[in-house]
Amino acid sequence: MRILFVCLGNICRSPTAEAVARAHGLDCDSAGTGGWHVGAAPYAPMQRAADARGIDMSTLRARQFHAGDFTTFDLIIAMDTDNLRAIEALRPPSNQTPVRLLTDYGESGDRCVPDPYYTRDFEGALALIEDCIQGLARSLQCKR
Repeated sequence: MRILFVCLGNICRSPTAEAVARAHGLDCDSAGTGGWHVGAAPYAPMQRAADARGIDMSTLRARQFHAGDFTTFDLIIAMDTDNLRAIEALRPPSNQTPVRLLTDYGESGDRCVPDPYYTRDFEGALALIEDCIQGLARSLQCKR
């Protein structure tokens, strides 16, 4: 199963989710709904928080979400409801690819992953992402 993680700029939350998910053996990628950071490495403070937990994001580069991602991926996971709406706005007619929130897989009860670019809480975002990815990995194992 190919999974795409999507946030706003693809420099904090979604590349972190991608790196954590890859560490769990998942086949995935990440993208942003906006194109401001295309080609950029993940945001340095986010990389430092991830590095402190042994998560390497250094080779990842930002890209923008596009309608073709609906056919390339089996599951698209948004970091918040604004991202989810932006993704759905690009859905091709009759496409059935599921789009979910990452927090649907977590145990915290949060409805979104707050954007650490604005909140500056890189550790908190990373902890929430790790919790949700563990839940996602368990969910996918149950479906096998």
